Amino acid sequence: MYRLLAATALALPLSLVQAADLKIGFVSIAKILSSAPQAESASKRLEQEFAPRQKGLVEAQKSLRRLEEKLSKDGAVMSDSQRRNLEGDIRNQARELKRTSDEFREDFNLRRNEELGKFQKQVLDVINSVAKEEGFDLVINDSATLYASPQVDATDKVLKRLTSR
Repeated sequence: MYRLLAATALALPLSLVQAADLKIGFVSIAKILSSAPQAESASKRLEQEFAPRQKGLVEAQKSLRRLEEKLSKDGAVMSDSQRRNLEGDIRNQARELKRTSDEFREDFNLRRNEELGKFQKQVLDVINSVAKEEGFDLVINDSATLYASPQVDATDKVLKRLTSR
């Protein structure tokens, strides 16, 4: 027992010396996501790609609202068959709108995740490159960090590289 304690006591100063030589870096992924030009261009690509479908959904919502307004305004003076037909149209359009909205959201999320995956790979490549060039032994990000000194923050270096790409 005493030998283990003595061995631990002798090894402890060595561990502290090794830890003192460790160079740690910090990167704010949140800042990179909000500031890197690649993130902005990916967002614009998604917007352009999905804008026509979004416009179609808005038009379908307006059409459904017009039918609902017609039913509430004229429903009392309509014949039973006219009211049933209009109610059926409203149900069908609402069902179709929900299906189309769900498909839109699913397709958008898939494409967004695709774009985000490409961007994350770029960011990771740049972080690894900066870390090797700057001699960092460890680089951490903001999702698990409670405090990071500006001395270890390599975010601006990563952003500068991403901007120059």
